[in-house]
Amino acid sequence: MPTTVHEFAWPDRVVVGTIGVPGARTFYLQVRTGKQIVSIAMEKQQSAQLAEKIDEILDQLITLEGNPFSVPTTTPIELVDNDQLEAVQEQFRTGVMSLGWDPTTAQIVIEAYPITEVDDDEDEDALLHDDADAPEMLRVRMPVGTARAFAKRAREVVGAGRPICPLCGYPIDADGHICTLPEV
Repeated sequence: MPTTVHEFAWPDRVVVGTIGVPGARTFYLQVRTGKQIVSIAMEKQQSAQLAEKIDEILDQLITLEGNPFSVPTTTPIELVDNDQLEAVQEQFRTGVMSLGWDPTTAQIVIEAYPITEVDDDEDEDALLHDDADAPEMLRVRMPVGTARAFAKRAREVVGAGRPICPLCGYPIDADGHICTLPEV
């Protein structure tokens, strides 16, 4: 069965957003070109790491002599996207992701594959690297300015969760918090 590839070469919009309240949020990577919208569920940690790694790639590219790809050092204000997610219909829940750089188009490339079911008899290591059998995948290509704006928003969305208790370091729920201080 061939893999269905949801490909966005020059998306109109690519963002990380959430649905739900802090402590019970679902994170989504949402991409839109025209009327085509794909939303894939992600873990909070995947969102945070994606933003971190995109910034690392962009920061490395800036150091190239003459900044040949015109990588912005900060987020271009005209690319800031603080709008809510559009109508979300989850395509799949993200498992393995890859991140790359295409110098021919000066774009960051994200590939995401769905979580695969693990049978007890299957080799878990093989599942982590066997993306060729995935029923579908998402491939997004973002120019450098859009990628910088994407990473900024993703960090902000991840950081907008529950506040951390200054005493115990655990998240404080909206309905209260019982602090469990470590014994001294």
